[in-house]
Amino acid sequence: MNTITEKKQELVEAVYFLSDIIGSKVFNRDGKKIGKLKDVAIRGDEKLPVVTHFIVKRPFGEKPLLIPWAKVAEVTPRRIVVTLESMERYEGEPDPSQVLLDDHILDKKVLDMDDNEVDVVYDVKLVLRNHILYVTDVDFSRYALFKRLHLKPVMKLLFGDTALLKKETLSWSYVQPLPEDIGRFRGNVKLKVLKEKLPEIHPVDMADILEELTKEQRLAIFNELETEHASDTLEEIEPRVQRELISSIKKERAVELINDMTPAQAADILAILPAAEADEIMKLMDRENVQKIEYMLERHEEKIINFSTSHFIKLPPGMKAGEVMLQFREIARDMDEIMYLYVIGEKDTLLGVVDLKEVLKAKPDEKLDEIMTANVISLNPENTLLEASEMFSRYSFRAIPITDEHERILGVVPYRDIMNLKHKFV
Repeated sequence: MNTITEKKQELVEAVYFLSDIIGSKVFNRDGKKIGKLKDVAIRGDEKLPVVTHFIVKRPFGEKPLLIPWAKVAEVTPRRIVVTLESMERYEGEPDPSQVLLDDHILDKKVLDMDDNEVDVVYDVKLVLRNHILYVTDVDFSRYALFKRLHLKPVMKLLFGDTALLKKETLSWSYVQPLPEDIGRFRGNVKLKVLKEKLPEIHPVDMADILEELTKEQRLAIFNELETEHASDTLEEIEPRVQRELISSIKKERAVELINDMTPAQAADILAILPAAEADEIMKLMDRENVQKIEYMLERHEEKIINFSTSHFIKLPPGMKAGEVMLQFREIARDMDEIMYLYVIGEKDTLLGVVDLKEVLKAKPDEKLDEIMTANVISLNPENTLLEASEMFSRYSFRAIPITDEHERILGVVPYRDIMNLKHKFV
């Protein structure tokens, strides 16, 4: 989390999440603690609302403080510094027309324009630009929920680091205007995500939204998309949801969407469908296009071992991080994959993998088996090109090793080779 210090000529952009700063201790410029941040007030009548006040709860029954944003000098998750001449001048309650992010927005249901529940607002994103603090997004990700419950270590244990990286935010520009006299608003947050705003939502963002909806809600929104937008969105959706959507729409509509794709993209979609369903769709498509797709589908079934490289870094478990760095120029010479170091035991048994950045952060005398990841995700020689590409999409690795039934490493498949290759089968 960034720290903002109010130096007008040096102030740079910073990003905050509401849950990180609510409850932070608030100090005056003389170092005296004056309370804790209770809420953040905004002016909500703009596309990107502006933060107007920090509301500070004070101890021993003292009146709360309504502190203008201009008086906020420093913000961190644990400490906020303000510059107040006197406490009495800023005592008061927020105006009924002001929207309070914690009281009015956090933990509210997110509804679409037809009042279907999308999710719950677990956090709010704020961005500082040119000394003005804006509200830019609502966050309804599981990451935000686990963070609010102080369960990030549990989430990391269950799902690994990649789960923590996935955030699901939606721009505030899709939030409908809230009541003018909001008072203590107890309604739900509504989003402009049907019909009037759909064309403005990027296919990647639309895919994220659809993946969070129920089957019925997902289909209702997807059917509202224009052909090009729907086709682009379909490419970005995870395979399980792709399969569900294609199976739920009319075959003629599926053909229309797939015809709007390149042959390689169409092959990716058809490959995840049951064979009978894929055949039924291809019967309705242009024959020349189908021939290209069939060729690429055959390539999807090629064994991944044929695309692997033997030019990767293999090192013994007892080698020290300092030795690796001293010898790295020579170690990495002529290698196709240099960002991962594979720790090898007897008979080329794969013991673990070390990311090069972990070597850079390690102490010089730490051994590779002390910093390696022992639970390695790997492919087997019988896996196909399609299966490998799906694994890359799931885990976001830069390379994946191939091992046999005895855990011996046979080769490594770089991400760039597979993900670039599968769209060049034309």
